[in-house]
Amino acid sequence: MQLIRIDLPQAQLLWEMQLEAFSEFPEKYKDYDIDPACEKIDRIRHRLTDGSFYYFITVNSEKVGAVRVIDHGDSSAKRISPIFILKQYRSKGFAAQAIKLAEQLHGEHNWALETILQEKGSCRLYEKLGYKRTGRVDKINEYMDLVYYEKD
Repeated sequence: MQLIRIDLPQAQLLWEMQLEAFSEFPEKYKDYDIDPACEKIDRIRHRLTDGSFYYFITVNSEKVGAVRVIDHGDSSAKRISPIFILKQYRSKGFAAQAIKLAEQLHGEHNWALETILQEKGSCRLYEKLGYKRTGRVDKINEYMDLVYYEKD
């Protein structure tokens, strides 16, 4: 597996992959504001130029997903937001491998992220990788809560 840095000319492909990966979430969680499947491409383009690090997650040169790392290069926590694996590549351990690679690239300490509390598989993944719940949970609506994690 490799993480391949994404540049602005690849924004369209990244956006299309993100829409596909999160396609079931808006209806499932009745969230049309913060859901990555509802994001406009202009937001992706902005993030590609604001200091975020987007990477394609590749396996045997096949793009299986992507991860965004927010790393200001200072003492603030590095963040993962979002990470996704395309449906046909899920349940193969690719997300865990990608997070480990991102941590190697950006430093293994001082990380933060949030995920949907109702997505039990995502919560298990982060906890297995050493992320601890902070105790903060934000209710987005009656179907979805965001739970926050940190890793030192």
